[in-house]
Amino acid sequence: MSMRILFVGGGNMATALMAGLIREGVDANRLSVIERNEASRERLLATWPVRVFDEMVAAAFETDVVVLAVKPQQLREVAGQIAPLLDGQLVLSVAAGVRCSALSGWLGGYDALVRAMPNTPATIGAGIAGLYAMPAVSVAQRLKATQIMQAAGAAVWLEEESALDAVTAVSGSGPAYVFYFMEAMERAAVELGLSADIARQLTLATFSGASRLAMHSHDAPAVLRERVTSPGGTTESALLSMQTADVAGAVIRAIAAAHLRSRELGDALG
Repeated sequence: MSMRILFVGGGNMATALMAGLIREGVDANRLSVIERNEASRERLLATWPVRVFDEMVAAAFETDVVVLAVKPQQLREVAGQIAPLLDGQLVLSVAAGVRCSALSGWLGGYDALVRAMPNTPATIGAGIAGLYAMPAVSVAQRLKATQIMQAAGAAVWLEEESALDAVTAVSGSGPAYVFYFMEAMERAAVELGLSADIARQLTLATFSGASRLAMHSHDAPAVLRERVTSPGGTTESALLSMQTADVAGAVIRAIAAAHLRSRELGDALG
């Protein structure tokens, strides 16, 4: 991968993507970062030999891709600053909730834009991101966006930008749902007399193992669940309790609530 990439913002997601790109063999000298926080600049320089700038300068924009990795609330101001410095580069935004129409407007009508919705497992190279491209984005630029996001996990392309709200609700917020279930399992294990350490080990190994099994199987999760569930057994008893409590319905309603909130935030940020 020979492209030159500028990250505007050097926070967790930018760091995750840079780490992944360098693992994939990208020369760190081809990566640049604009980061105004001095401590963050020092951390970046201590980690990789990337180019680090403390302000928007033309030299930083001698690049193929500009990754916008700032907080959504900061994006309008940042877009106004970088608009005069863009000259055909792909702009890849990982700022949650900010729609392409709003960002394009802030950039003075610039339309070589891709919007991505990653998630926090990207920080260990195990994330997944949904991507949407404006019509003006070329096939080559779409490939660049794919390569960047896949450096921190997997990537899926969406035909409609509105689908990113569903991605946000499912995979963007999804790690929190998993951690919430983990918390409950650990608490249950402790209440049954296991130590906190063993409860943690059992829970983490169960989630990791079940996820790996599902990823390596051609069968749907429902089929895998049925194979674990013997008639009259312990698993069936647990699942009947969950069905009585409508756990599946609660999860579906929770994801619907996250989807609605994602749309609301998009309206507000735009």
